[in-house]
Amino acid sequence: MMAWAVPQESIRASGTVIMPEFYVRPDGMPPRNGYSHAVAFTGRAVIVSGQLPLDHDGKLAGTGPEAQARQAFQNLSVALAAAGADMTQVVKLTVYLTDLADLPAFRRVRDEYVSADLPPASSLVQVAALVHPEARVEIEALAVTSLA
Repeated sequence: MMAWAVPQESIRASGTVIMPEFYVRPDGMPPRNGYSHAVAFTGRAVIVSGQLPLDHDGKLAGTGPEAQARQAFQNLSVALAAAGADMTQVVKLTVYLTDLADLPAFRRVRDEYVSADLPPASSLVQVAALVHPEARVEIEALAVTSLA
């Protein structure tokens, strides 16, 4: 079964309609957990650098994986907004975790920010450390907006 969908409400910006296609689970692909195997789109790309779990003062947002993931997603949302985008327009996430035991907590928080029905394509990488020695997660994103 070729599993893909166009969002019920297509992305609208500057009068142009963007219609990403989410290939959640194409024929022959393994099951997924909160991501699409592929996403196709046309439009203006917004690339957001890796966001750490630091608040607006540069302080670490707690030591637990859920608090850190939530802060990283909040930072991601702010960066997207600055570029004229939002989480509904994200077509690709790249996630770096220092401990794979944090994955369930990360997924709980991620599901507050991304659509369960039309999730972005995603990569998850375990790393030995991040630039902030106490950070447990870093998230970067690719979003699509209109060709303005």
